[in-house]
Amino acid sequence: MKRAGRFQHLSRSLLFRYLLILLAALLFVPVILPLTVTLYSLFSGLSREAPPKEYEIYSSVKKLETLWHEEAGRLLDQPPEAVSQRLRVLSETYHLARIFWVDEGGRTQLVTEPSGPLLLSGGEAAAAIPARWTASQAVAFMKNSAELKPLAIVAFIGDRAEAGQGFMVMQIPEEIIQIRNSAGIDKWYTIVMMVFLLTFMVSSWLFFIMIRKRLLRLQTAMSFTGDEGLPQAVPPGKPDEIGRLEEAFNTMVTELKASRAREAEEEELRRRLVADLSHDLRTPLTVIRSHLHVLGKEELSERGQSSLELMDQRIENLGTLIENLLSYNLLNSGRITLNLERKDVLRLVRESAAAWYPVWEKEGYRIEIDLEAAPLYWEVDESWFRRVLDNLFQNILRHARSGLYVGIGTEIRDGRRVIIISDHGGGLGQPSGSAGAGLGLSIVDLLVKRMELEWSMENTGQGTEVMIWKRPGG
Repeated sequence: MKRAGRFQHLSRSLLFRYLLILLAALLFVPVILPLTVTLYSLFSGLSREAPPKEYEIYSSVKKLETLWHEEAGRLLDQPPEAVSQRLRVLSETYHLARIFWVDEGGRTQLVTEPSGPLLLSGGEAAAAIPARWTASQAVAFMKNSAELKPLAIVAFIGDRAEAGQGFMVMQIPEEIIQIRNSAGIDKWYTIVMMVFLLTFMVSSWLFFIMIRKRLLRLQTAMSFTGDEGLPQAVPPGKPDEIGRLEEAFNTMVTELKASRAREAEEEELRRRLVADLSHDLRTPLTVIRSHLHVLGKEELSERGQSSLELMDQRIENLGTLIENLLSYNLLNSGRITLNLERKDVLRLVRESAAAWYPVWEKEGYRIEIDLEAAPLYWEVDESWFRRVLDNLFQNILRHARSGLYVGIGTEIRDGRRVIIISDHGGGLGQPSGSAGAGLGLSIVDLLVKRMELEWSMENTGQGTEVMIWKRPGG
């Protein structure tokens, strides 16, 4: 069972499939090529007409050579008349071939012409037999005979050269022995090889095109997200490496969707909890502050009055924190819609600074306000822009008390008009003795971005500087 499972797993592999293609290509040469030759011989034989019956005695060149050498051996030490007589008898049997013999002096003694035309390669008539042979003619004849132009079976009379009786020849036309033309089989091999190579290339191309198509589909699923901001699952494919990758990807998408659903559920629970706590805490704080106000009218010692003022201050801070928490929850959930209008933001800064002026003055802050007379129009929600300023001013009051300085002005920086609010406190990252500033600045960040503005908060060496400017194109 374990081996069967391994084989099934291997058979589903892309590597295994491509190895099968390569194996088929390797088996082509030792297996397919001989098969094609056999088929070629079979079909070419069926397509050709059967040769005449008189051609059968010429069908085997090997048998003819054996016969010719046996006849030459029998003519050992025979006179020329006997040799000529025997060759005439043979010519009657092999009347389609030319038979002649040449004595030891190089003289042609007998030539029997075939009853049909003797053809050479290319269809030309057979060359005439010279009456007297020279050495060069004999060498050329032997060379042409070895090259089958036309087929010539040569044997020394007596079947050995030392007999000194000359040689005898049988020339057989090519069309009779039906010598196979190598060009036909070469053409067949070429066609088969081209078909094989084309098949291999197409198979490999289709194999990799299929892989590329599936990978591109997976890449598209990874790149494009749906309404939830998550990639979409892909239809499961074949159970190979890419199929397992698709399965893993679909599992990841399922887990991400489940995680996103849990996150949304937890976020909604948190928002409801913050909203309920904010509402529930406001009522007792209001009651406590009212009783503190009543208690302040009673006669108290100096120490009691100081404690009363400290409690009132802490309750006020707690109320501000609850208000910020509720505002942040509402803004972050998108339940508050901002009404953006074209407003002179410098006028809003002046009015907000005037409201905070007595508070800063009471705490001993040095106040410098340098705002231009020319208006600065931005698209803002007036009430929430005031909230941005209030949070920044509150941050200075709570965390920059060591510097006792507030600076409010406008400047031209990088070609744009910016609002600058600065202090001489400890700067960013320095302990201020008061906690809770992070929530107020988070509200500032949310509101500034919702109104398509930009802001930054940096250390200047003397304290902290906040810049607000209009977003390019906003």
